[in-house]
Amino acid sequence: MAGHSQFKNIMHRKGAQDKKRAKIFARHTREIMVAARSGLPDPEQNSTLRNAIMAARAANMPKDNIDRAVKRVAGGEDVANYEDVRYEGYGPAGVAVIVDASTDNRNRTASEVRTAFSKLGGNLGETGSVSFMFDRVGSLTYPASVADADTMFEAAVEAGADNVESTDDDHEIICDPGDFADVRDALIEKFGPPTELGLQWKPQNTISLNEDQASTMLKLIDTLDDNDDVQNVSANFEIDDEIMAKLTAG
Repeated sequence: MAGHSQFKNIMHRKGAQDKKRAKIFARHTREIMVAARSGLPDPEQNSTLRNAIMAARAANMPKDNIDRAVKRVAGGEDVANYEDVRYEGYGPAGVAVIVDASTDNRNRTASEVRTAFSKLGGNLGETGSVSFMFDRVGSLTYPASVADADTMFEAAVEAGADNVESTDDDHEIICDPGDFADVRDALIEKFGPPTELGLQWKPQNTISLNEDQASTMLKLIDTLDDNDDVQNVSANFEIDDEIMAKLTAG
């Protein structure tokens, strides 16, 4: 498809060039701690924790940092009681936006997220106001170099995946959230650890933005992304490659 896919773009933005390592690691630490609290602090018996640890490893988080986060919860250390919350709303041009956050103060986070929306041409809605326009999916990404498209497709389908989107750069495997653990384990056994993995909000349709709309939308994404409580931002927009190149030049 021509143009810049927001779904993949934001996933890459989240874990790549525009984030300092310390902030990335802090977010993964929080995800690990929330996952460890939600079940047993053992990744072999807690699939959510295993996902969080593998995502942290994919972001090159040191093993000591990962182990320390799990041990803080397992040891009953008095740490902030983070909880996962989701905010939904509309950005510029009617773009649907889902903000996944992890916070120890819901009022603070809600106020900051609402302010970001209102300052940048959007408005925060009720839970469920836009999520029906997305599919909740499991997603794993591998470099194109690990296998050709046919081989990856066959392996993914055999593992229980629904689809594979292959490009010159990578393979993205999509599956039902309920099948994610099985697909993850089968593909890791065959191809090794993925570069990205987790549950994502994938838009059913996208809205194409002009330059002005795209500029404002990216400012909203960046503002939300800079919030320490925000773990992930998903939205249903698409930006033409020429516009994206112009906005990111320099």
